Amino acid sequence: MKIQYDQSDDILHIVFSEAPIVKDVSHGWNVHIGYCANGLAEITVLDAKATGHWPIENVKDLMAIVA
Repeated sequence: MKIQYDQSDDILHIVFSEAPIVKDVSHGWNVHIGYCANGLAEITVLDAKATGHWPIENVKDLMAIVA
């Protein structure tokens, strides 16, 4: 898993898999989820800090779910 945050654009990008994205789904205007053939591949959150998604308070919990 890789977590990147772009402070200048306030974009959070969480990558679970490097597999090719086969489907993108938007959940509201600022949360976009990419799926690969095996399931969840990535999550992108626009205006992450402004909407309370950054900083991530439960990174340890999130990594336990993914691992």
